[in-house]
Amino acid sequence: MFKSWFSVSWLYFMACDSSSAFSASFLHLQILPNVYSKGYSTLLAPANEALIPPELLSSKTVWTPDRELGQYEDLVARVTNFHNEDNGFMVLDGDVFDVPIRKDIVHRVVRWQLAKRQQGTHSTKTISEVSGTGRKPYKQKGTGRARHGTLRGCQFRGGATMHGPKPRSHAFKLQKKVRRLGLKIALSARTAEGKLCIFEDLEVPSHKTKNIVQYIKQMDDTKKVLLVDGGDIDKKLKLATKNLHYVNVIPSIGLNVYSILQHDTLVMTREAINRIVERMHTPISR
Repeated sequence: MFKSWFSVSWLYFMACDSSSAFSASFLHLQILPNVYSKGYSTLLAPANEALIPPELLSSKTVWTPDRELGQYEDLVARVTNFHNEDNGFMVLDGDVFDVPIRKDIVHRVVRWQLAKRQQGTHSTKTISEVSGTGRKPYKQKGTGRARHGTLRGCQFRGGATMHGPKPRSHAFKLQKKVRRLGLKIALSARTAEGKLCIFEDLEVPSHKTKNIVQYIKQMDDTKKVLLVDGGDIDKKLKLATKNLHYVNVIPSIGLNVYSILQHDTLVMTREAINRIVERMHTPISR
């Protein structure tokens, strides 16, 4: 099911050799489209019918996968940068970027993340914490009223709260293999949608926000972008994206399922992908 590295390297070399037309027919690796690509048609007319007028066709890019997803196949993706310049290709491991999509696993991981990040600082006062006197309000008998021994009870205004929330942790345990599988599924989903872009680096000329805005406008059908770098985030990039609510930057160590689902486009550097793949292949410590 998995291709050996020798076959991947040989196919990659043959794919990069543009002078050999013979090599393209033997390329078994799926080349992923880039968000800048505009070479995908939305409708094909039958050969025996008249062609549809071009003014009636939508100009929106629609990518339909021509293969069955979730087959653990190694993929070849185009590497670019903010200026849409070609920087070669990169092989994506099939056991990380082409796993079967399981919504139940993603749901479990998202619930675990949201529960774990809850502060849990809610607190109510018990009868021993409410301010007030401990004196008996009136005598036991003879008044015709209900008997009471304190005015700090929950039935009085300003009194205690019975069985109310106290500070606690909402976190629960989730197996490491389930967490790891959830991240693989999220990455595979963005890859299958054609919403995974691979950049050589995330270098920007200056800290000006207008540069990032211009780069994002070049991407087709993009509303929120998540930039993932391999190491520490560049200071200029951090300042340039600080004022944009639809662009977020995180290091590869902080990549998680919930952040991927919140953004419709995922931009990762070559180094970030290498670190993620290395993390996914590291044996789970018991």
